[in-house]
Amino acid sequence: MDYIDEIAKLKKQKKAVILAHYYQIPEIQEIADYVGDSLGLAQNAAETNAEIIVFAGVHFMAETAKILNPYKMVLLPDLDAGCSLADSCPPQDFKKFREQFPDHIVLSYINCTSGIKELSDVIVTSGNAVQIVESFPKEQKIIFAPDKNLGGYINNISGRNMVLWDGTCLVHNQLTTEAIIQLKTEHPDAELLAHPECDGPVLKLADMIGSTTAMLKYSEKSTSKKFIVASETGILHQMKKNSPYKQFLVVPKDKTCSCNDCPYMKMNTLEKLYLCLKNESPQIFLNDNTIERAQKPIHKMLTISKKLGII
Repeated sequence: MDYIDEIAKLKKQKKAVILAHYYQIPEIQEIADYVGDSLGLAQNAAETNAEIIVFAGVHFMAETAKILNPYKMVLLPDLDAGCSLADSCPPQDFKKFREQFPDHIVLSYINCTSGIKELSDVIVTSGNAVQIVESFPKEQKIIFAPDKNLGGYINNISGRNMVLWDGTCLVHNQLTTEAIIQLKTEHPDAELLAHPECDGPVLKLADMIGSTTAMLKYSEKSTSKKFIVASETGILHQMKKNSPYKQFLVVPKDKTCSCNDCPYMKMNTLEKLYLCLKNESPQIFLNDNTIERAQKPIHKMLTISKKLGII
C-alpha cells in the first residue's frame, strides 16, 4: 500500500490537518501540513479550521490540541507515545509541591500533562520561556516546572531565582560533555547548537542555545558550514533540507550509535498515521473541567506571545 497517497486522500476526504513535530521521522515530516516545535504547533492548533486534527507527536501535544479545540476530533497515531519529561511530574505530587509556595505563581513548560496545565498560571515553550519569564516583575516569585534544566538556564540568564521542579527530558539530559568534546576535537570548525533542555555543563559549551526552531533558523543564517547539534536526531532532516551544503552532526546518546532518538516520538509511523485517519482512532478525550482549567494558562501564553511579538 502507498501510505503517502492514501493519507493524502483521507486527509482531503475528512477535512483533516496533520501537525508534526520536528522529531518525527522524515516521511511524516514530508506529508505534514505543518512541521514545528511546541510553540508553533500550539499556535497552529489554536488557529486551524480543519475538522480533524491528526497530531504526529506525543501525548501531551495532542492533549494541548484538544484543550484548544474541545469540539474537534484530535487523533494521535499511537496513544503510548508519551514523554519522559511529562512523566517526571505527576500532578498529585506537583500539587503538594505547589502548596509549599503559596505566594508563587506557576509557569509550566508545555511538555507536561493536562493535569499539570490545570495547576499552572502560564504555559511556556522553549521558544518563548525566557521572554515570558522576563515579562513579569523581578519581585514576582515563580515556580517553574517540570524541566529543571530549562528553568536553570532561564535563572542563569535572567538573574531570577525561580523554584524548580526536579524533572528532565531523557533525550536531552543524557547528552554528555565527554561526547561533545570528542566531536569538537574531531570537528574544530563546527559550531555547537544546544537545546536548553540539556544539562548545564553541556549548555556552557554551546555556541548557540535555543529552541528547535531557533536552532534551525540559526543554522540557515550562520556562515558556518558544519554544526554539532545537541538535540533529538529528527531535527537534522529539516536542517539538511534547508541547508543542503552544510554538515550536521547530532551528539550521540552513547558510543553504540551516532543518533539521539526519542523512543516516544519514533513510535509514530506512516502505517499508524494512515490507520488513525482511516478509523478515526485513537482519539484524545478530556473532560470539560480539565479543558476549561487547562485552557486558561495556554491562552495566557498565546496572548503574551502575541503581545511580545513572538511568532
